[in-house]
Amino acid sequence: MASPTRQTRSTPSPVLSIMDEEELLGDEEMLQYIKRQQAKKLANGASQRELDELLRFPEPIRPVSPVSPAAILKSSRVQHLSEYECKEILEYPSVYYIGPNSDKKPATLDNSTNNHGYDDERGDYLVVAHDHLAYRYETLDTLGKGSFGQVLHCRDHCTGESVAIKIIRNKKRFHHQALVEIKILDSLRKVGFVNFALYLATLFLFQVQDQEEKHHVIKMTEHFYFRGHLCIAMELLSINLYELIKANGFVGFSTALIRRFTSQMLQSLALMRHHRIVHCDLKPENVLLRHPAKSAIKVIDFGSSCFEHEKIYTYIQSRFYRSPEVILGMSYHMAIDMWSLGCILAELYTGFPIFPGENEQEQLSCIMEVLGVPDKDFINRSSRKRLFFGKLSCDTVLSRGTNYLRRYDGCSSASGELERPA
Repeated sequence: MASPTRQTRSTPSPVLSIMDEEELLGDEEMLQYIKRQQAKKLANGASQRELDELLRFPEPIRPVSPVSPAAILKSSRVQHLSEYECKEILEYPSVYYIGPNSDKKPATLDNSTNNHGYDDERGDYLVVAHDHLAYRYETLDTLGKGSFGQVLHCRDHCTGESVAIKIIRNKKRFHHQALVEIKILDSLRKVGFVNFALYLATLFLFQVQDQEEKHHVIKMTEHFYFRGHLCIAMELLSINLYELIKANGFVGFSTALIRRFTSQMLQSLALMRHHRIVHCDLKPENVLLRHPAKSAIKVIDFGSSCFEHEKIYTYIQSRFYRSPEVILGMSYHMAIDMWSLGCILAELYTGFPIFPGENEQEQLSCIMEVLGVPDKDFINRSSRKRLFFGKLSCDTVLSRGTNYLRRYDGCSSASGELERPA
C-alpha cells in the first residue's frame, strides 16, 4: 500500500491540476470566440462553407509506400519528370511523390542560370503548386515570405501529415543564419529533464520529464537540402495571436484566456533559458495556435535567435516589442524576451500595442511615458545615447512621447489596425 505522503499515480499533481484548469478555461473562451465569429459571418450572409473555414485544419492522409528511383525511371511515370529530374532523382534512395500533375519548371542540365531556372533573381525558390520537394513533400500553399525566403504548407507523403517547410534563399548569409536556427531547434527538441515551467517549478519544487507538446515551441521534424536550398520541415500550426486579436475586433481577451497563453509562453521561455537561448523576435505574429478552435499555442520563428554566449546581431526584435537595452545599443541577454512577453500581454488585454512607436525615437518615448526616464548611469552606458539624448533633454523627448501616444489614442478606434513593424 502506498504511503499517504507519497503521491500515487491516480492523484493529480498541483501543477498539472492548475494547467488542466487553465486549459479548460482557455478552450471554453476560444469556443465562445468561434461562436462570436460565426454569428458575425451569419449576420453578413455567410455560407456554411465560410463558417466551416473558421475551424478548418488539414487532416492527415494515408502515407504512401516508398519507391526506388530506378523503378520510377523504368515506369510510365518517367514522363512526368524533366530532363534535370531524371538525373536528380537518383540522389534520393526513396521516392514518395514526384508532382505528376504540376506545371513543372522546364529546367535543363546545361543551363545553370538562376539555379537551372529554379530560382528568381533574388535567390528565392520558384514554387510550383503541387510539385514536389525532395521527392517527398507536395507543395500546397505559401504561408509567408520574408527576407530569409519563404514558408510553404506542404503534404508529407511519407507520413501523410501536413507540415510547414521553410525554404531559405540561395544566398550565403541567409544560409549561415539558417544553420544557427537549425542548431537551436535541434537543441530545443532534445530536452531530457528540464523545468516544466520555471516559476511553477520553483513554487512547487516539481520537475517532470519532458513530454511532447509541453514546452510550446515549434517542433522541427527534419532539415534537408534541395536544389541548393536549405529547407527546414516543421509541424503545421494555425493562425498567430495577431490574427486572433484582429479577428476579435481589437477588443482584447479575457484574463482567463490571457493566463492560458501566458503560462504556455512562460514554459517556452523556461525551456529557452535552460538552453541559454535568446529568441530575439517574440511578438504576437510569432506565437501560433496549434488548432484554430483551441487555446494551445507554440512559439515559432527562431530565425533571429542565438545562444546567449554567441550573439550575432545588435539590430534585433520587432520595434513594438523591442527592449530599451536593444534600442540603446547595450549588451542584451535572455531578459529581452521577457520584455517582449510583457508587451504581448498588454496587447492581448487591450487589443493594441502598448508601445506603438513609428520609429525608434518614438518607441523609446512611448516607453518613457509609461516607465519614466532611464537613470543617467543607464543612459551613459548605452552606445547609441546620442541618437536619443544628444541634443534633446529628456523632458523634450518625454513630451514628444506623450503627444504621440495621444495621437494614436485618437486614431486607433477609427482605423482599427496599426501598421505592423518588421
